[in-house]
Amino acid sequence: MATTSVINPVGVSNLPNQRYKIVSENGGTFTLMVCGESGLGKTTFINTLFQTTLKPIDVQQQQRRQLPIKRTVEIDITRAILEEKNFDLRVNVIDTPGFGDNVNNKRAWQPLVDFIDDQHDSFMRQEQQPFRETKFDLRVHAVLYFIKPTGHGLKPLDIETMKKISTRANLIPVIAKADTLTQQELQIFK
Repeated sequence: MATTSVINPVGVSNLPNQRYKIVSENGGTFTLMVCGESGLGKTTFINTLFQTTLKPIDVQQQQRRQLPIKRTVEIDITRAILEEKNFDLRVNVIDTPGFGDNVNNKRAWQPLVDFIDDQHDSFMRQEQQPFRETKFDLRVHAVLYFIKPTGHGLKPLDIETMKKISTRANLIPVIAKADTLTQQELQIFK
């Protein structure tokens, strides 16, 4: 009489276990884009969210902010590997210094949208290659959009940017420094 092995089951019922084993060995990747005007606490929020100094606070950047220099939207990528319970998570934080800092912010959202689209196109091109064992993936999983707590509602730049980004990535609006508002002001702002 033949005995069947119960140690390594095969079949549809074991797919979740197989997938869990593959992901545990390879780790995961999470790409987060953070955008909003300067001085809203984006770097502090990211460091608090991941409970480590993922992005150091740049003293030179703070000094440059005081100089009357025309700034454009830049893309700044910070990479880190976080480990918890033998699971490695590769975190990519994409910061957008200079966003919304100009007097004329017409189409200031365009570099953000172009970056998201370019990363998706790049990944699709890599998928179509015959040798695709190693892929460089910076597709944005979520966008944290920081809103200035003026008490006067959203600016046209905020509305247009959120409309454009929400069609391409998961958008999470964050009222920056919301602790400076009273409960009533916060409710009206929401």
